[in-house]
Amino acid sequence: MRRPLAIATITLAALATGCAGMSDTQRRTATGAGVGALGGAAIGAVTGGNAGTGAVIGAGVGALGSYIWSQRMERQRQDMQAATQGTGVTVTQTADNQLKLDIPSDISFATNRADIQPNFQPILDQFAEGLRNNPNAEVRIIGHTDSTGTDAINNPLSVERATSTRNYLTARGVSGARIHVEGRGSREPIASNDTAEGRARNRRVEIYVGERQGG
Repeated sequence: MRRPLAIATITLAALATGCAGMSDTQRRTATGAGVGALGGAAIGAVTGGNAGTGAVIGAGVGALGSYIWSQRMERQRQDMQAATQGTGVTVTQTADNQLKLDIPSDISFATNRADIQPNFQPILDQFAEGLRNNPNAEVRIIGHTDSTGTDAINNPLSVERATSTRNYLTARGVSGARIHVEGRGSREPIASNDTAEGRARNRRVEIYVGERQGG
């Protein structure tokens, strides 16, 4: 092991020990910085670059990538669970403190369509209200399709669904600069595409919300 990489490893261990007296927010940020430092050093060593420089860059990336679970995030989770009860939408907190909404096709979009269905609108209305009350929240909207049809159809359709969701939110006062959209086509199924039920599960929209520290 090269000396800078060894230093980064020791630094990560020290951060883990020092986290004992930190708040939850401080602990997540410090741990993110330590993991980033180790990853950056490793990349620098493997690629022939300067592992020490990689550790510094990685520490910044690791700290930047941390999210907090604030009272506003918890309130939004509770509000969204209440708003989606009985609809088939699942609302969860991810391991990295993002709020995730998994919205099935029978709520979000009709087959081969990207316009938002009426049942989806009140859910997005409630979601937009929570975002307006949390200016530090960042949003990712990811559209998915089943495997029916070709990539030439599915890939743009998944993007169009994510974009339609973003446009609905921006029309209700959420800044579009805070929302990133992606389309994954049929590349990330969560069920078998061999059955109608499985294909319906794969036609979905996922929404992630993460709050940065600082507000």
